[in-house]
Amino acid sequence: MSQPVTLNPYSRSEHLRSLWPWLPLWTVAALLAIFAHGPMPLYSTRTLAVAWEMWNQHHWLVPYINGEPYSEKAPLLFWLIHAGWFVFGVSDVWPRVLEVIFGGIELVLISLLARRLFPTRPWMAKAAPWTLLALSYVFLFGLQVMYDVLLAVWALGALLCLAPGARREQPRWWLFGLCIGFGLLTKGPVMLLHVLFPWLLGPLWSDFARTHRARWYTCGALAVLLGLAMLLAWAVPAGFAGGEAYMHRLLFSQTAARVIHGVQTAEPLQSHARPVLWYVLMLPLLLFPFIGWPRAWVALATLRKPLEPGLRFALCWVVPTFIVFSLVRGKQLYYLLPELAGTMLLLCGAIATLRERRPQLANTGWLGTWPLGVGSLAFALLLFVLPNLVAGNHLHGEWPDACAPYSRYFAVVFLLLGLLLLLRGRGELRRLAVAGLVGTLALNALFTLTMWPRYELRPTSELLGAAEQAGQTVGYLGNYEGQFHFQGRLIRPIEELHNNKKQLVAFAQAHPDGLVVGHPSKIDPLALRYALLVQPFRSTWLVVWPAATLADLRSGTTPPEPVQPPQVYTVDGGRSPTLP
Repeated sequence: MSQPVTLNPYSRSEHLRSLWPWLPLWTVAALLAIFAHGPMPLYSTRTLAVAWEMWNQHHWLVPYINGEPYSEKAPLLFWLIHAGWFVFGVSDVWPRVLEVIFGGIELVLISLLARRLFPTRPWMAKAAPWTLLALSYVFLFGLQVMYDVLLAVWALGALLCLAPGARREQPRWWLFGLCIGFGLLTKGPVMLLHVLFPWLLGPLWSDFARTHRARWYTCGALAVLLGLAMLLAWAVPAGFAGGEAYMHRLLFSQTAARVIHGVQTAEPLQSHARPVLWYVLMLPLLLFPFIGWPRAWVALATLRKPLEPGLRFALCWVVPTFIVFSLVRGKQLYYLLPELAGTMLLLCGAIATLRERRPQLANTGWLGTWPLGVGSLAFALLLFVLPNLVAGNHLHGEWPDACAPYSRYFAVVFLLLGLLLLLRGRGELRRLAVAGLVGTLALNALFTLTMWPRYELRPTSELLGAAEQAGQTVGYLGNYEGQFHFQGRLIRPIEELHNNKKQLVAFAQAHPDGLVVGHPSKIDPLALRYALLVQPFRSTWLVVWPAATLADLRSGTTPPEPVQPPQVYTVDGGRSPTLP
């Protein structure tokens, strides 16, 4: 029987010092980025719409969206949002602060996990959070009011309970089960995929699992059952409260349709079907900027047996989970958010091993961050000449045209980052992490200054909110995903018309003073004459019509002239009486 690792425990002050400076740096960057603009459609707006409808209608057990039970997600995130609203009042500030808190906890947990898995390598506990905060996708997705960062917190917490500590080799099975349960209450059964393989493959990396197999699997199974019991304690009464159709979607179809090809559901689900190799093709995006760091890939490629327990743990976590998610029908980049933390753990362990076994490769400048430095300098050059390219009609498009007025200011930022990445010597990983974080923050700032007006739904939301308060009914041409409910503080459902002429005419007859929101790809000149509001949305438009006017136009009848011209918002966020 192996003995638990005997290391002097960190004092409280040493624990606090270990968080410096990566946690304050990340927190400041995350707060600046998340409050630079409003909630992002449709990710954040949908989550806020569900939380708002639960709050407003007092549906504390069953999530609702647009008047219908929402079976897509479990309620824990909504409950946490409600807790803040109870204290601070309803706004979008608390949900965004909450996401920053989740992200900070995730960084702390990966540091603690690295410390436990690599007790003889103190550098790992410092390096792991630096690598995770450097990932551009993780940082940008962490700005969304979504479930996956909280899910990553519970997944890392569960895995931390499996890892041996300085004073205790046996896993903390009760906490393992509780973390599983909270993860299940965050996003449902997918939580199990994130934590099962390190437990099932425990004998490959854990001395305790090898010497106490029966206890490992029995206690682990009981912990999983505890987590499932926590989920069922909510799901069963919620299923009865939400009705038979909601119960069926909640307990079966909404999960099965994402996993298995060919499962039919009564209502459309967000299945996000992708090819098997889609995640492999997306790895450069998921792993940026480390995809451009040669030393990282050399370190991974030169890993050889014997591997220390921490590396075996990371492999048992990341590899089989990645394979299973690739085989699952539904795929989104953020589904792998917890595994990106595991990948950074594996990467740091590989670099530490490279330093120990192959110091020449670990120190050669040819494997440094110079490819990323050259790329940053090239991007800075592109940003500097972008105004000339646009003015000379050599380059056009939504992004180039919008970014050109500001691009030279940001060219200076990427010039400095490129020079930072060309430096050699000690601190290479930290320089890369700082460059990755600052570069991503700069891109978010550039997006806010240039493209955000195309994503800002406040004008339409506030118009619909005022209309509802005046007693007018609202319809939507197409599939409505809750994007106006929170910002407009709507309390009644929006009727989906599915762009059907008969439905539209019937709606206008039933609600002659009602409003209809359309989502055309191009602006009809009649909209600039008869609509109430026209605004850009992404690469398309949103148009708010009087229902009777739009029904007349679709029927070939000329409607009465409006009393006032429409509010027309341009792509730069301004207002114009003419077509932008």
